[in-house]
Amino acid sequence: MKAWLIAVVMAATSVLVAGCGTTIQSNVTAFHEWPESLPDKHYVFERTKDQNNNLEYLNYENLVRAELNRLGFMEASPSVKPTLKVAISYSINGRDVREVYPVVVNPNPYWYGPAWYGPPWRGYYSPFYDPFWYGPPVVEQRVSQYRLYTRQLRVMIARMADNKQLYETTVVSEGTNSSLAAVMPYMVRSAFADFPGKSGVPHRVELKMQ
Repeated sequence: MKAWLIAVVMAATSVLVAGCGTTIQSNVTAFHEWPESLPDKHYVFERTKDQNNNLEYLNYENLVRAELNRLGFMEASPSVKPTLKVAISYSINGRDVREVYPVVVNPNPYWYGPAWYGPPWRGYYSPFYDPFWYGPPVVEQRVSQYRLYTRQLRVMIARMADNKQLYETTVVSEGTNSSLAAVMPYMVRSAFADFPGKSGVPHRVELKMQ
């Protein structure tokens, strides 16, 4: 196969693979001054006025709560004074995307002509089984238009006593799924996948959707 055709096939294949995403890819960046020792990990969620009565927010708060509990944090009860406070914010924005990509087309895909035996090294042969019998395949340009969504999650942990920020992580993912509720569980897991991690060093987390 000629080099130009290999390049075209690889380009077309990469487009198809990219369109068949079964994972949520998130870019995660955390900045922190996390203390080496933190004996008391009791926390409370610090909500805005709007978040107090927002069922969507409360659902995402439950996701963050589960991750914090997994890491050994404890939500403070009314009788326990918290030492930490946790704040959550999120957003989703969409934009229209137009992509042009190559497609390899068989110049005569409906040929059912006669078959015959060729040279001994070739054996049974028919033009129908040879995509190059009628010349090289035709490369056409196809256009794909879709809506791409940028989803963002921020989680901040501060010290209650002096409001000092200890940890702030930002998770950004892109995809064609417009449902933030469907993607948020994976973004929350990505936010704490390497807690506290290296401060200021972006990394990518890839999670398979269930």
